[in-house]
Amino acid sequence: MKLEDEIKQKKFKTEYEKLLVNILFTSSWLNGAHLKFLKPRGLSQQQYNVLRILRGQHPDPSSIGLISNRMLDKNSNASRLVDKLLDKELIIRTTSKYDRRQKEIAITDKGLDLLKVLDEEFQKFQQQFHTLSVNEAEKLNNLLDKLRG
Repeated sequence: MKLEDEIKQKKFKTEYEKLLVNILFTSSWLNGAHLKFLKPRGLSQQQYNVLRILRGQHPDPSSIGLISNRMLDKNSNASRLVDKLLDKELIIRTTSKYDRRQKEIAITDKGLDLLKVLDEEFQKFQQQFHTLSVNEAEKLNNLLDKLRG
């Protein structure tokens, strides 16, 4: 559906204004769809992001700094997210054997198992992008990269 129909706005001052609104609207739409498959598992998008980062590092542990640097949402509080995931027993936190001031965070088997289930659901979630060809998806990725330039 066209943006104008979705938000009931007939016209925009410029194509750049429409682009901004379209990106914000699409982001909100994607976030809502993403939450639909995370919420039943008791996860936020940021917690899911942390688990995926830790799985990427597995079996090596990570630091809070590394997690923070790799987060999609740069405003996330990685320490708070780690605490919540610790409570759910999806990760563990230990003291570094090289520096007692440093904490090491690693994903647990329970966390890895949860991600396996979510991977299947994520594949279904991604199907909505198949309205674009691979070529169109690549072009859109390049344009978004250029926009953030």
